[in-house]
Amino acid sequence: QVQLMESGGGSVQAGGSLSLSCETSGYRDRFFYMGWFRQAPGKEREAVARISSLGELWYSGSVKGRFIISRDAENTVYLQLNSVKPEDTATYFCAAREFIRVSGWSAEGAEYDFWGQGTQVTVSS
Repeated sequence: QVQLMESGGGSVQAGGSLSLSCETSGYRDRFFYMGWFRQAPGKEREAVARISSLGELWYSGSVKGRFIISRDAENTVYLQLNSVKPEDTATYFCAAREFIRVSGWSAEGAEYDFWGQGTQVTVSS
């Protein structure tokens, strides 16, 4: 059974930094894509960042220049949150997709195959 487990969430003051990690168990190959999503109370889930096994990166406009996604060879994906703002407060989820995708991506991540349970990030002003 494939499981993704996030860690590293917590509380941070605006302008600070936080690091999230997501480890995979139960999957022997390398996911083609791994990504991070977030969902704030009362809002839809939104894509934050994505990284492919070829090193291709994508960031949402709201975090570009502040967040950094990376991954290792063992299906662990990281998200470095810098210069955080109160509007970054949300539950952050990692996700993984097995195979390459040649068409577009939905905002809510329907293209992903596996999801973590989420970790809470709270940014105070």
